[in-house]
Amino acid sequence: MDLEEIGQRAGTVSGIACRSTAEGTIVTLWGEVDAALREAASEAMAVLAAHVSGVPVIIEARDVSFIDSSGVAFILQVYVLGQETGTPVSLREPSDAVVEVLDMVGIGGRIPVIRSGDGT
Repeated sequence: MDLEEIGQRAGTVSGIACRSTAEGTIVTLWGEVDAALREAASEAMAVLAAHVSGVPVIIEARDVSFIDSSGVAFILQVYVLGQETGTPVSLREPSDAVVEVLDMVGIGGRIPVIRSGDGT
């Protein structure tokens, strides 16, 4: 499996997809990120586990309308994998739903956040 797009966003209400870009590996989350996306999350983790250490991973979460403990666990798994492999992991433009839940479980601020206008 390579770093090409995993998951098809077109026509789906919710999902998780990975793609490789010049800035690193982009993991895009959208819609309701919950247990129904378990298979997509597993596929994304397999890609991330096989990718080159040190290449940044950016979790795009601006279009997440709902996230439950399964979604939070996925984000944490990506972050912990990054910590273990020396790979920088950040959240780009997390939705209010994502920020609220991460804050609620006590990990808000632990994962670096990229906002528009940050110069990145």
